[in-house]
Amino acid sequence: MTPQQTRRNDQNTIVPARTPRLRLKPKAPQSGYVDGAWWPRSDDLSAELPDLLAVLSVRLGRIDRVLYHLNAWADAPRKLATGGRAVRLDGYRLQPINTIEVLGLEGDRLTLLVIPPHTDANDAHRTMMTAAQPRNAATVDGLLTISQRDRDTRTQASTAQERWESEGGTTASPRLAQLPG
Repeated sequence: MTPQQTRRNDQNTIVPARTPRLRLKPKAPQSGYVDGAWWPRSDDLSAELPDLLAVLSVRLGRIDRVLYHLNAWADAPRKLATGGRAVRLDGYRLQPINTIEVLGLEGDRLTLLVIPPHTDANDAHRTMMTAAQPRNAATVDGLLTISQRDRDTRTQASTAQERWESEGGTTASPRLAQLPG
């Protein structure tokens, strides 16, 4: 896939080259666990973010940084040039899986549910619409219908990988967590 670049229109506003698959809750002081849902087309964070950040900058203003789960995406750079500035990309293993946090320069932030790219279109659409409902306070696992057993398996796998890395192992290119069954 060739990454699409954002562009500027006549008013010097950043316009996405391709519309992101995104649903946001209306702006409110408290909006539940997530502020909406995003369904990227791939697990390449640096290719997916420019269009998403162009759209989110309408609500957040200039974007300062993006927090993501380190094992959920293919290798990403520490900074991404988009919208005429560098945005910090901070990957953490403690960041909730299947989420990203987007922080504006003025301190505003959005937490988005990330729907894995290869999710069935009908399931992804249903999940995005549910996550964007104003009074929805469901957790990420609840929105993705991840069972307690699947959650425990994911946690055990992550713990084992962290232990292996701390003992000198290296990881292969991580991928977005897939929905069960």
